[in-house]
Amino acid sequence: MFPTITGRPIKIAVVGCGRISKNHFGSIEKHAENLKLVAVCDENPRVLAEHVEKYHVPGYEDYETMLRESDCDLVAICTPSGLHPQQAILAAQHGKHVMTEKPMATRWKDGLAMVKACDDANVRLFVIKQNRRNATLQLLKRAVDEKRFGKIHMVHLNVFWTRPQEYYDSAKWRGTWEMDGGAFMNQASHYVDLLEWLIGPIADVQAMTGTLARDIEVEDSGVLNVRWRSGALGSMAVTMLTWPKNLEGSITILGEKGTARVGGVAVNEIQIWDFAEPRDYDADIANASYQTTSVYGFGHPLYYKNVIDVLRGEAQPETDGREGLKSLEVLIAAYISARDRRTVSLPLEY
Repeated sequence: MFPTITGRPIKIAVVGCGRISKNHFGSIEKHAENLKLVAVCDENPRVLAEHVEKYHVPGYEDYETMLRESDCDLVAICTPSGLHPQQAILAAQHGKHVMTEKPMATRWKDGLAMVKACDDANVRLFVIKQNRRNATLQLLKRAVDEKRFGKIHMVHLNVFWTRPQEYYDSAKWRGTWEMDGGAFMNQASHYVDLLEWLIGPIADVQAMTGTLARDIEVEDSGVLNVRWRSGALGSMAVTMLTWPKNLEGSITILGEKGTARVGGVAVNEIQIWDFAEPRDYDADIANASYQTTSVYGFGHPLYYKNVIDVLRGEAQPETDGREGLKSLEVLIAAYISARDRRTVSLPLEY
């Protein structure tokens, strides 16, 4: 049994005050009745000082010092991907619950180690998959779960975004194997997650990747073929080279009794919704679509709600460490396939 936190706000510390952290600070503010920010941590003194002044909480340049001195219940890890495993494991060893941004790790063995460390410490490990909470994808998930497609035959995803060279040059860790991962691992991670979450267990993966235009270690573009255990076939095309701006993040599902496409810049528009058998909630599809300029979507506050409910003992986690491992396994299989030029079958280990 995991310990629950009741009768007081859940105390949270945010580690890494960069690009994605604003979604976390905003979510904490939206849940002020249940969450209390008690510390921030960043190795950049200027960035740290700005956040200490803005939020009036203690700031730490050294992560382990923060874990030792802060009475936080939960650590939100918003640092470069390659740091997630060691920071999650260290937090668990200090008795803190862990919430980490995607990807949970850049290596399969590190993801497994994170889950084990949190199990051993009897603390929760949450892996953020905020896109699952998008209204458009919630409707698509419902349609799949209700088997409205019948037998699903084919699935295709596009992630046609842009990341200029300046983006990668803005921090030394960006575009590296050790700390970042490429277009699949980093930018398209939430879309890879949809392959398993929506359609089911995956049997085989084939991938090709390329570094076509950016001066980075990792791929800026790639293609992926998938065979599910159900027999369905699918594919995915990803590039960070779209000109002149982000164009599309989409998923299309073709089944024997239904066809649906959720597109827009970040799966924010239901563009096709055709099923043999209607449902009363089909009238909601127009309201589910929304305008966005952010490829992150608006799911962080909704994800935080589940984290709060879990720590209060009132719900089960939507994406815990083991759920997070599912998309990491597909990502690692894709990289192995691209490197070795072969089909990789799942699971990776027996």
